[in-house]
Amino acid sequence: MTASAASPARPPRRERSATESLLSVVLILEAIVVVFGMLVIFGLRVVEPVVAFTGGAALILLLVLATRIVRYPWGQWVGHGLQVVLLATAFLEILAGVAAAIFVGFWIWALVKGRQLDAAKRAP
Repeated sequence: MTASAASPARPPRRERSATESLLSVVLILEAIVVVFGMLVIFGLRVVEPVVAFTGGAALILLLVLATRIVRYPWGQWVGHGLQVVLLATAFLEILAGVAAAIFVGFWIWALVKGRQLDAAKRAP
């Protein structure tokens, strides 16, 4: 008996769109940056440690979960909302807002370029 005969056949993986892939990459990179931002907010004592770590952990969790739903149009709107939340960090620390603005630029680029690539792939 061969190894392939012993294990059941897996269904083929769903092909991801370029938009979904690019937006997922941006969300994961944002989650990584939020980890460091959370440590900065804590280190500068901008807010209480519990608030810094709880808020940071919640935002990281939402960003990671959003990578799973950006394939849907409503999931992309969730991503847009998370970009607004990231921009709101400027009220805590201005440089966090600057970093968020840079990543919002990446988000917009990923959205536009991903849709262009998907349209080019659909065209004959």
